[in-house]
Parts: sequence; C-alpha cells; structure tokens
Amino acid sequence: MTTPDVLIIGAGALGAATAWFATRAGLSVEVVEQGQVAGGTTSSCEGNLLVSDKEAGPELDLALLSLAAWREELGEHGSLWEFERKGGLVVSSTVDSAAGLAQLAERQRLAGVEVLDLAPEAIPDYEPHLTRDLSAAAFYPQDCQVQPMLVAAHLLRMARERGAEVRTGTRVVGFIRDGDRILGVRTDRGDRYGGCVVNAAGTWAGEVAALAGVEVPILPRRGFILVTQPLPPTVFHKVYAGEYVASTQSSGEGLQTSTVVEGTRAGTILIGSSRERVGFDRSVSPQALREIAAKALVLYPSLGRAKVMRSYLGFRPYCPDHLPVIGPDPRAPGLWHAAGHEGAGIGLSAGTAKILVQALLGEAPDIDVSPFAPERFAMPEAS
Repeated sequence: MTTPDVLIIGAGALGAATAWFATRAGLSVEVVEQGQVAGGTTSSCEGNLLVSDKEAGPELDLALLSLAAWREELGEHGSLWEFERKGGLVVSSTVDSAAGLAQLAERQRLAGVEVLDLAPEAIPDYEPHLTRDLSAAAFYPQDCQVQPMLVAAHLLRMARERGAEVRTGTRVVGFIRDGDRILGVRTDRGDRYGGCVVNAAGTWAGEVAALAGVEVPILPRRGFILVTQPLPPTVFHKVYAGEYVASTQSSGEGLQTSTVVEGTRAGTILIGSSRERVGFDRSVSPQALREIAAKALVLYPSLGRAKVMRSYLGFRPYCPDHLPVIGPDPRAPGLWHAAGHEGAGIGLSAGTAKILVQALLGEAPDIDVSPFAPERFAMPEAS
C-alpha cells in the first residue's frame, strides 16, 4: 500500500478544498469521511463568502485571501458551484447602530475591504422592498455566494482526477503513532496511513483531536433557516441587520437571533439566523423559528404574505475565541488542523486550504497564521 502525502479527515468544504489545493501542488491525497461527501455542516448552510461580517484582524485577513483564491485559483470553475457576486447590504435602524456600522466600515476599509456608505434615501435603489424605517446602510460589493454541496462535490471530483482517493463511510476511531508522532488513523474499516494527517472534521474536529490526546475546543452551535415559497424577485443581495456582526462574535450558550435575508435563483427566500449551543440536539425550536420570522418581517414587511415551505438546521463548528484552528499541532507531530470556522467555513475554505498547503510544502503562507495556531489552547490537565 502506498502511503499518501496527506491523509484528510472530513469530506466537507474544508477537506475538499484541502484535497484540491494539495493535489494541485503535486501531493498525493487520501480523504476519509465518516458519512457522505458534504454530509455535515456543508450540507446545511447558505454558502456565504463574506467580508462584511468580519472585524479587522486575522479572520478578515483570511477572508480577503480566500476571496482572492475563489476568484483566481478557483475562478475558472465558479460556474460548477454557482459562484455569484451577490453583494451584501448591512442595515441599521437607529442612529446609534448607524454610527457603529460606520465605524466598523471604516476599520474594514483600512484592512482592504470595499464599502459604500448609503444614506436612507439611497437604500431603495439596492433593495426596493426593504422597510423605509432605516437610518443607514453599507453596501459590500465583494460579498459572494456559492452552493456549498456543489463546492465539496466538485473539488473532490477534481482532486480524484489528479489521483486522490476518497473513502466515505469510514469513521476514525483512533490514531497510529510512533511515540508522539502521528503516522495515520485507525478507522472502523482498517488502518490508513499518511505523511501527515489533516483534521478537517468540522463539528467533530474536537472529538477527533481528543483521540490524538490534544485539546481543540470545537463544539457544535445550532442554527435554523426558514425557506419561503418561490416569490417574484424580492431580495437582491444578502441583507442583514447590523447586530448580526455582534452575534457572530458572541460566546453565549443560549438562543440568539439576528436578521439575515437573501433570495435564491429558484425564487425562494432564505431567512435566518439563530445561534445556540445545545450539543448535537436536532430537535426543532419553535422559539427560534418565531424570533427569526418576526425579525425578518421588521426588515421586509411584504414577506408577511409569503408561506414558509420548510425550515432546516445545521451545526456550526464553534471555537471559543471565534478564530479557526489551522496548521500543524506541535503537541502531536504529524497532525494538522483545518477546522473551527463557525459560520464562515465555506467562504474561508479556499484561503484555509491554500495557506495549509503552503505550510505543508515548507513555504511561507501568504498571511500570518500564528493567530490560528492549534497550540493556543491549553492541554487537558492530567487526572
């Protein structure tokens, strides 16, 4: 059996992007996935590629790098995953929130984000069906959208065309070691070896890390989305209230909701968002759905006449400091991580995979990766 250069745990967007960038660089790759391709968080999210919801700092740097990768290295393939330069509109309903939005936009501009400040009278030119009871808005032309399941499926297909192997229905149950060094994984279908092992297991990444004896405190954070019946063109960009940015940076365990509304090519409207830490509880929360719907009607009163066809839920891989975990883990040499991106994993997958593969090749990554270092988390205390 030939040992691949890179053994990847997880066949969601992060694992698929890593496989593609690695094979593109000439590395041999094998992917193991406990379920099916894109069967976890990737199958239950909106596919956002956003810069608008990120404060200046390491995550925004990664988002800008990722956006460039989506447009450049992956640009010729964009039609495969319905890449759309949709643009984002962040709105404020009070004078205080408008001031906060303006300050955020200025910090983002200094970091390289394109932002256009909109006075209230200009907002209907972008979103004619929005409430007129708004104080200000900011338009972000760089915000984009993809279909996440298509991203994972096509990136893995293209990686396989370069020789990668993908093994679904293969659950990791332990690690193969030589002293401290990781040599491969033990699965319920036999041992698999790799020159290095990349933990791209999404919401299960913390559990996978624990099997290697290291702490990566990634936990599931549940969220719901409502889907309306197909409607005439109603929402033309990704639209959300200013408090959404704060909610992405919150650490509360209880239910939090903030307004996000966007249209799809099929005419349906996707309405979110909610966040709560309830483990992997898949039960429906009527309270969350009510709050999401009520807040959406504040921004789009006309949606009160629309029928909701369904709701769905997913689990974001939440990390306590709201930064992903990327790179080699010195506590378990041979183990690398690409996880913990919370609700931004689809958008950040391209940049994450790019810098991870650069590091694997011994090259200097395009951005500073030290804020994402796995060893920033304390080891569990010995009992």
